[in-house]
Amino acid sequence: MTVNVLGISGSPHRHGNTETLLDGFLDGAKAAGATVEKIVLKEFQYSPCRGCNACHKTGECVVNDDAIVIFDKILAADIIAVASPIYSMGITAELKGLIDRGQYLWARKFILKTLFFTDDHIKRHKALFISTAGQSWDHVFDGAFPMVTALFNGVGFEYYDNIIANNMDQYGGIKNHPSALKDAFLKGQKVVEVLEKLK
Repeated sequence: MTVNVLGISGSPHRHGNTETLLDGFLDGAKAAGATVEKIVLKEFQYSPCRGCNACHKTGECVVNDDAIVIFDKILAADIIAVASPIYSMGITAELKGLIDRGQYLWARKFILKTLFFTDDHIKRHKALFISTAGQSWDHVFDGAFPMVTALFNGVGFEYYDNIIANNMDQYGGIKNHPSALKDAFLKGQKVVEVLEKLK
């Protein structure tokens, strides 16, 4: 069975450092035999969560827009790679807005109890976070990790790994980094191989 990999670019800047790093990962996954799709959040139309809590009663979001389409794609994938540059010590507004819209899945899991992911399901669904930052600080990614953890937990994926590269300002971009693109390619290959052994 073919492994399906979904890459999600949360950057508002096309073909920048983070999307390029995501592309490296997807190239590795494709080289390992996976079916690969990339979506760019800025090309989709969705609004922020309204906080209306209607989904707590119905399990459905009252806003029928592209956020639901994206979550359907996520739930159909075997591997997701979610990419966001660091903006103001966190993820982009595009990605944060999408994560918040997953509240209807949270409601199904914890309030209505109509959605449940077994340990085996989670083991067979891997998620990675891909990010770049201009600053050289080691802690520059720390604000992003809890947000993507919430996303991965909500959709039933194991938080498998990070592909992160800081100090972009000094390197002058991801293509000048000595190892990041190669590492992303190899991790793309590796996670597909790991999942194939579990299928």
